[in-house]
Amino acid sequence: MLILSRKVDEKIKIGNDITLTIIEVHGDMVKIGVEAPKNVKIFRQEVFDAIQSENKAAAAQISEDDLKNIFGN
Repeated sequence: MLILSRKVDEKIKIGNDITLTIIEVHGDMVKIGVEAPKNVKIFRQEVFDAIQSENKAAAAQISEDDLKNIFGN
């Protein structure tokens, strides 16, 4: 893990297309602005984890018969 110190209005570049900007620091809360192409999905970690859990649960509910119907086997 790379750890960087930044002040308000300072930026971090990720590759050529993504820029993180420190917007505000208030106590233990940091507001970060993210500039990225529209095709890059950006989630808070807890939202990403919830999506992953929902996807796994949905995939587990697909029965063998459903797969046969989908793939015609």
